Amino acid sequence: MGAFVLLLLLLPLPLLLPRAAGGAGVCGLCPGPLRNGSVVARYCAARARAEGEGRCCRERGARPERLLGLDLSDCSLRSLPPALAEAAAAVVLDLTENPLTALPSGSFLGFTQLQHLAVPLALGCPGGSGAWENVTTHGSSRLCQGQRDPCNGSEELAWPCPENAACAPDGPGLVQCLCNSPFHGYKCLREGSFPVLPFCGILGAVTLGLALLLWGTQRRKAKAP
Repeated sequence: MGAFVLLLLLLPLPLLLPRAAGGAGVCGLCPGPLRNGSVVARYCAARARAEGEGRCCRERGARPERLLGLDLSDCSLRSLPPALAEAAAAVVLDLTENPLTALPSGSFLGFTQLQHLAVPLALGCPGGSGAWENVTTHGSSRLCQGQRDPCNGSEELAWPCPENAACAPDGPGLVQCLCNSPFHGYKCLREGSFPVLPFCGILGAVTLGLALLLWGTQRRKAKAP
């Protein structure tokens, strides 16, 4: 019975724990400090209250501290690390001097603040050149600057959302369709507020049922000779 009670106590624990500061783990993906001459180092040096922390540039004084940039240049990356998602609030990102062969679609999902992205010359800007105000090349790198709003209604970037929904940027060339109140559900076809209480009740009942099943199974195993 003690194990069952412990399980019930631990179930809500992930919801109660405070979130770690954004990008806390991604700053150590590559050894050393910001590389001299990287777009992140230059951006960080030119911004007041900004300073380096590992391969990150952070804005001090903000609560919580804001991650402004991430320098992953010359890190021998052959693919984008999953931890890159921790830097979704970054304004500037450097991926140059890496043997990257592709930037998979959706790699920058949620990077709505990104305004300066440096990639190896062999790669194009995520979302295509139309997703950026300015694309330039210098030596072996390509710089994508000024992320455009895919929802701005331009002929090239406009994205259709279903009726009763509004388009919202979700990264370079990426969007999400948010239901207008009071609509919700698939393609925002359901009208009225979302049934929070019934949903939570069903979720709680299912969780409790699974916990009881697990407890009963473990108890039978413990009593078996």
